[in-house]
Amino acid sequence: MSKKMKIRILIAGAILLGGATVVLAFNAFHKKTNPPDREKLIVSMVGLILKRAHYHPKPIDDAFSKEVFYKYLNQLDPQKNIFLQSDLNELKTFEYRIDDEINTNEPLDFFKLANAIFDKRIAEVAQYYPEILSHPFDFHKQDSIVLDSEHQNYPANEQERKEAWYKFLKYKTLDRLVELQSIEEKNKKDSAGYVPKPESVLEAQAREDVKKNMDLFFERIKKTYTEDERFSWFVNAITTTMDPHTEYMPPQDQRYFNEQMSGTFYGIGAVLQQEDGKIKIASIVTGGPAWKQGELKAGDIILKVAQGDSTAVDLAGYSVEDAVKLIRGDKNTIVKLTVRHPDGTIKTIAIQRGEVRIDATFAKSYLIDWDGHRWGIINLPEFYAPFNNGMGGESWKDMQKEVNKLKAEHVDGIIIDLRFNGGGSLSDAINIAGLFVPAGPVVQVRSGDGNIQVLKSHNNQVDYSGPLAVMVNEYSASASEIFAAAMQDYKRAVIVGSPSTYGKGTVQRMIDLDDFYAGNESDLGGPLGSLKITIQKFYRINGGSTQLKGVSSDIVLPDNYFSVGERTDSDAMKWDQIAPASYTTWSQPVDVPFLKALSEKRLDTSRIFHLINENIAYLKKMDKVKTYPLNIDAYKAWQQQNQQAIKRMDEVNKMVPSIDIHYLPVDESYINADSTRKMIYRDLMRSYVHDPYLMETLHVMNDMLHEPTLKQAPKLTKSN
Repeated sequence: MSKKMKIRILIAGAILLGGATVVLAFNAFHKKTNPPDREKLIVSMVGLILKRAHYHPKPIDDAFSKEVFYKYLNQLDPQKNIFLQSDLNELKTFEYRIDDEINTNEPLDFFKLANAIFDKRIAEVAQYYPEILSHPFDFHKQDSIVLDSEHQNYPANEQERKEAWYKFLKYKTLDRLVELQSIEEKNKKDSAGYVPKPESVLEAQAREDVKKNMDLFFERIKKTYTEDERFSWFVNAITTTMDPHTEYMPPQDQRYFNEQMSGTFYGIGAVLQQEDGKIKIASIVTGGPAWKQGELKAGDIILKVAQGDSTAVDLAGYSVEDAVKLIRGDKNTIVKLTVRHPDGTIKTIAIQRGEVRIDATFAKSYLIDWDGHRWGIINLPEFYAPFNNGMGGESWKDMQKEVNKLKAEHVDGIIIDLRFNGGGSLSDAINIAGLFVPAGPVVQVRSGDGNIQVLKSHNNQVDYSGPLAVMVNEYSASASEIFAAAMQDYKRAVIVGSPSTYGKGTVQRMIDLDDFYAGNESDLGGPLGSLKITIQKFYRINGGSTQLKGVSSDIVLPDNYFSVGERTDSDAMKWDQIAPASYTTWSQPVDVPFLKALSEKRLDTSRIFHLINENIAYLKKMDKVKTYPLNIDAYKAWQQQNQQAIKRMDEVNKMVPSIDIHYLPVDESYINADSTRKMIYRDLMRSYVHDPYLMETLHVMNDMLHEPTLKQAPKLTKSN
């Protein structure tokens, strides 16, 4: 391996401290008389590294080829409204040949032919929209559109394709028309004597707005669907077939990834990723504008972006980089994002741009006076370490400080909130575990060769031995899962939250492809990029993996995020188990069955959680709907249903009795010394005041505290 090999061990998008060495037993690709084809060279390198270095490589065979084949076509044409069925028939000659192109010196004929056909077809469909949008739509007849490409075929002929585009453009125009009508209704309400514009005028404006968006869309295709971009998609169709976290990064994407790793974000403070042709919110930077505004969440799909009150730009076909350019802007200006939440609801969110403060990701604690007791809660957004932009130190040391401050307040118990914590430093997760359990195993790491490392905490002095609860949801991933699993295996804490956490139990390493080419980069037009490859797997100290299954909560609460996590990806690595590590459970183990029984009785009588369950059931039902009305009255009724679902959740929060939460006295001067810091602490505190999940966690903590008495004479009253 080259001395300049740049290696990082990764966990949930952050640098992982520690790990094993991967040995790639093959020779470098040597310079030949004529420089090799760049694209073929990269594919050959990636294929060989996947086979030699991946934790559990799949055979690159016909089955593998077939999956890559359809993944790439779906990347090019996710809505199945560009290619024709005849194109698919022509390309299917390569369905079982891509593996040969990866494994041998065969040229990349599938990639080249697919691109050539795509270029031809995109030029054809680009002629449709100006003509279609030049005529008014009739939105009063009964009509509908199916937006479920997964279960649809490609158009049989050009006429069928044009009809598909007609309905698509009609749907987009209807959406804009209804939006314009709502603006007119607001103007009428706000301004006495205001006369709303008639539907015909608004319909013409809506068509013009859609045409502008389509102009931008096809212009963007020229920029985003470049040869280089499409090649990256093709290579990643290969890598993600191996597993979802193995990824090829061209030099420009690697730079963007490094920015994410450093914790430097701009604009609204949201980390974006591309998934199935859509722009998705990967995470929200704590303390940033989006976090302060509070409505944008991880998992949201950004549909449109508008600058203030200007016409929104449809992000269909946009790359992450191009989407970021739209969302960034001058300080204090407004950007409006139309997003689809994981539950299927669609909402437009206005966010004032501002500075993203990375130091807001640090651990923060509060005091809660509830039911005659004092509790402490620590919010930990991520397991950060000094590599996070060089700011703030280590999360485990900050956690230790917060624990000691709460102990000084003589709290009756501590709650650690890991909801939406996507992971971070493994060493910090291990050290934080050591604050609550004696020195011993925390997690096991298995390499592809079967070598198992037991990673231990060496903290001989337990910092806190009182009642402990850990709050999680389906976005609690990687290092969060390791910590929660350790607390559960030691029977040290009760885990409260979603049925299970995310299920990201693999370790990735970054490998620079240039280290395996003996020629000059200039011969190939510059650097080759990097491969982020899965090389290890995490296991709990009880022997079970955190991969796929995640960590099952002890106290299960209904969760709106019902379609996220590793389990939703068919290429995710499977769950398995190894021998447990040698460890001794906590001397006063949590009686989970007892606490669970009490919680279930409360939930059965809780109006709040009954409403949450009803709303979840409704949202799941709505999520199954793939046919949307093109009749304006029916469309407005459908939109109203979505809005009612959002309002129901808002009403649920209002029903939660106010939780008396406040700053620690020792922190007040520090918090009040900085207006931004004060706002960060205040806004987080406010989010807890009517949090039904925190309310139930407090009930559970109360049960833990009074367990002996309750076991003698359990009495349960109806809960709010």
